[in-house]
Amino acid sequence: MATSTLNDHIKALSERYDIPVSVNTGESGIAGDWNFALSVSDAPITMIAHQDDVYESTYAEKVVEAYKKAKDPIILFTDYGELREGQKVTSNKLLRIKKFLLFPLRARCFHTSKWVRRRVLSFGSPISCPSVSYVSERVPEKLFDKNYQVSLDWAAWEQLSRLKGSFVYVHETLMFHRIHEGSETTRQIENSGRSNEDLLMFRKFWPKPIASMLEHFYRKAELSNKI
Repeated sequence: MATSTLNDHIKALSERYDIPVSVNTGESGIAGDWNFALSVSDAPITMIAHQDDVYESTYAEKVVEAYKKAKDPIILFTDYGELREGQKVTSNKLLRIKKFLLFPLRARCFHTSKWVRRRVLSFGSPISCPSVSYVSERVPEKLFDKNYQVSLDWAAWEQLSRLKGSFVYVHETLMFHRIHEGSETTRQIENSGRSNEDLLMFRKFWPKPIASMLEHFYRKAELSNKI
C-alpha cells in the first residue's frame, strides 16, 4: 500500500493482512501521490483506490481474468456506479453518457485501436479513474501531470492512448463512487478550474470553437454528480 496520510487504520490493515506500506514524503498533491503509488508497486498490475470508493468482491478476479486474455494491455478499467446515501445507483444521466461513450470499446477488436480510443476520449473522460488498473511495465514513471488538478486522469488516458497496446474495458459495474458534499468529485465540480482544464483537454482533440461547445455540454452533464 502507498499513502501520504499514514494513520492507525492503515497501520492496522497493514498488520492484519501483512501488507507493507510506503509513505510518500516527496512531491505532494494528487499527481504526486498517484505517481508515488505507481512507482513503489512491484506487482504486474497496480490500481489506485480512492477513499470514497467501494469495490465489488469480484473486481480483482475479473480484472486479472481480463488481463490474462488481453493483447499487450496498458490499462484495464470497469464500469462504475454511485453510492448516494448508502444506496447503489447504476443509472443516471452522467453514467448513461459515459457508458454510451465507452460502447465502441465493448468490442475486443477495438481495444488495440488508437483511433477508436482517441475518438472515445475526444468527447469527454468516460473512464472512471478509480476503476482503472495499470499494467506497471507499460505506464510512464510520471504518468500524472502535476499541472492538472482535476483533469489529470483524462490527461493520463490521452497520453496512454497514443501508445501501442490495449485499453481493456471490462463491461461490468465493479466499483461504486460515494457521492456526498465533502467528496472530491463534488468539490471538483464546484471548482471553476475544472472547466478550464476540461477545455484544455478538448483542445487536444478538436479546434477551439468545437472544443468550447463540447466543454459547455460536458460541464452540464457533470452537474448530475453534484449534491
